[in-house]
Formats: sequence, structure tokens, C-alpha cells
Amino acid sequence: MVNDLRSRLSIPPDRLDAINSVLLDSETRLINDFLAVVAKYGTPEEINQQANDARQMPALLEKVKASRPEYLEDLLWLEEQRKQQAFITIADYRQKVLGEKAAQIKFNEDCSVTLEVSGTQYFPWIILAAKRALKQRTLMPSRYIKVRKMKEQEADGDLPAIAAAMQIIGATYVDTLDTKGTDGSNIHLGGPETITGYFGGIGQPNEYALKWLEEYLYYYTNYGVRQVLNINPGTVFLGYMLHRIGVDIEFKISVFMGNDNPYAAFWTLLGAKLFSRDDGSSPLVGFNWSNSINNETMEITAQFRTDFGFEDIIRFEHHITETYKSIVIQPYNRRDELIEIASHVPNISAKHEGADPEIDSTRPHPSDILDYFRDKDEIIASGDWDHLTQNYLDKIDATNKTAWALTEAGLSFIAATNLHL
Repeated sequence: MVNDLRSRLSIPPDRLDAINSVLLDSETRLINDFLAVVAKYGTPEEINQQANDARQMPALLEKVKASRPEYLEDLLWLEEQRKQQAFITIADYRQKVLGEKAAQIKFNEDCSVTLEVSGTQYFPWIILAAKRALKQRTLMPSRYIKVRKMKEQEADGDLPAIAAAMQIIGATYVDTLDTKGTDGSNIHLGGPETITGYFGGIGQPNEYALKWLEEYLYYYTNYGVRQVLNINPGTVFLGYMLHRIGVDIEFKISVFMGNDNPYAAFWTLLGAKLFSRDDGSSPLVGFNWSNSINNETMEITAQFRTDFGFEDIIRFEHHITETYKSIVIQPYNRRDELIEIASHVPNISAKHEGADPEIDSTRPHPSDILDYFRDKDEIIASGDWDHLTQNYLDKIDATNKTAWALTEAGLSFIAATNLHL
């Protein structure tokens, strides 16, 4: 009986023929509009070349020099520290945690957890965090999420400066494009008082999906920005298609997408598989779970992630801490659950969006997700700059607490790869 029911799930080849007929029909406006946006920037090969040129260090430093020359000194300092191998090594960090017994432990490198922090809004925060890491002999994360207005960070020079810093330290980073419902396009969102608009996702309604595509291509070709946050099923699909035709886009799916069960994950990865390239690659490289999922959901999903050939491609990104205000019920800390699953499910990222709650609760300005949407000038004028800086350093501390806990459990982590050898 069970096998008979299972056999009914088989998808006949003609279903794929029907999909291809829509994709390849020269009258399909959905695809025509997508291709028209891409054509503005050239062929996929030309687009990739522009991006590769833009992300070269000399090109980034020229942009920094033009917009914020004082950042050059900080970047040179960071590069010098890297060359001098001034940061704590992984071996020395393990000895710091475990003492002499660290040399006898065989750490599970197959399931190394990526250390991730969000939101990395401003370049000076990276330098401040690096100086603290040197002084305290602690770790710099290997993955940084930015949730700041693109035009603002482009104007003040943080965009190329952070891109350069990421190359120096050996880390990946993700930008959040401006084309989303919080820009006024979603009529349900007018601020915190209309937060119920998020129940349908932040949104990129109507023509905004194509605006998101065009915005991506602008920052990809001008700054080499490869990885961006993706918050809408339509723009996820655009990302799949853009990668399929040859543009080397990468993206991570946001927590706001609400993937909170393995069936939702299967649907998302199914699309990734359908539009993967012939080499098996997919632009979906980060899969941010809903805050409500448990370890079993990740374990179930890990099975078909492997079956699809995505185990090394699609990272599970899981919030260990969250901002203290405006997003989850506190206290929220999933570190113990991470330790349980990290021993057997590979390619997980431990994302730290807030301090440990017992720390955040004592701050005069606890971390707040709504701070991500504030203008820099307003933050400074309000006197909150130092508060937000402290919030960020608290997130770095939370990341280090996770690395410490993983080490105590005999588990491995990935810190900034050029700094912690």
C-alpha cells in the first residue's frame, strides 16, 4: 500500500516538457522581461568580467580613495596584521580553551561550523572588532551579513571598504539590496505599527522583482558584489534563472522567507535543483531557517540536501542569537542545540544577530532589528552610535562564545580563514 502511494508521486517527463515550453516560448513575457533587464548589462560573460574586474583589490582601493581616503590606512593596517600572522591560530585557540589536552583531541573537521555575524553595517566596526581580537586573542568570524541601505554605504565609502576588508581577512559577505517592501513598495508596511505586513514577507510587489534584478546587476558589475540577501519567492526564481544563463550570482535566503519545516525546504531546494547548472552548482548558497525550527527539521532536510548534491553548496544558516528587541520572544539562545546537531550535520552556519540575552538585557540600548533601517546620520544625531557599536561588539563576543562551546565539545569551526591559520 505504502509503495503504491509512493509511486504515485513520480513526475512524468511531459511535466518538464510543459515547463520548458513556457520558458522557451518567445512570447512568454515573464521571461522576455527578465532577459531584457540582463541585456542592459551585456552578455553573461561580459557581466561576469565586469564583476571580476570590479572586485580586484586595486579597483576597490581606488573607490575607497575617492570616497573615504582615511579608510585606506585602516585597510593597510589590516593587511599588515594578516601578513604578520598576528591573529591567534586555530591550534593556539584550542589550547586556550582546552589546555594541553587539545593536542590529543581529533576535531571533527567534516562538520565545521561557519562563524557568522549580522548586521555588519559599518566599516569602522570591522577594524574595531579586529583590534579587539588581537588584544583579547579571540576570533574574527568568517561570514558577515550587511543590512544597510546600499546607496548610503556606497556614498560614504563603506561598500568598497568592507569588500576589500573581506578579501583581506578571508571571509564571505552578503549585502541586502534596497529594492524591498520597506522602501514603500509594500502598501502593508508603514513602519513598526504595520509590522503585520511582514506576515506575507517583506515583499517585492509587482515590478519590484525586476528592479531587484537590475539593482543586483548594478552592484555586481560596479563593485563585484556577488552574494545578496533574498527575501521573496519571485526574486529567488530570478536568481535561479540568472545563474542558469551564466551570471555567477550567489544569494542566501532570509529568515523572513519563513522556511520553518522540511517540506518548505524541499520546495525551495527543488527549484534549486531544477535550475542548477550542468556542473551541479546553484546560486543558493545560504539557507536561513525560520527561528522556530528545531534540530529534527535540519536533520530531515540534510538527507535530501545530500541527495540533491547540495551538501557542500547550500549552507544551513541558523540563528544562535537574535536581536533583543523587535523580532523574537526573549530569551533566545540556540547554542546548546547547535552543539547537538553540529556533530553530524555538515555545512551549518551559526548566525549571531544579537548578544547573549543576559548581556543584551543589561545594555542601555539593547540590540534592535529596527536599527537596521535607520539612516546613519540619524543614528549619530540621536546619540546612538556608541550604543549600536557596543551591540555589534556584543555580537562578536557571542560568536566567540559559540566557538568556545564548539571547541569544548570537540567540534570544529571556520573563522576568518586568512587570519586564523
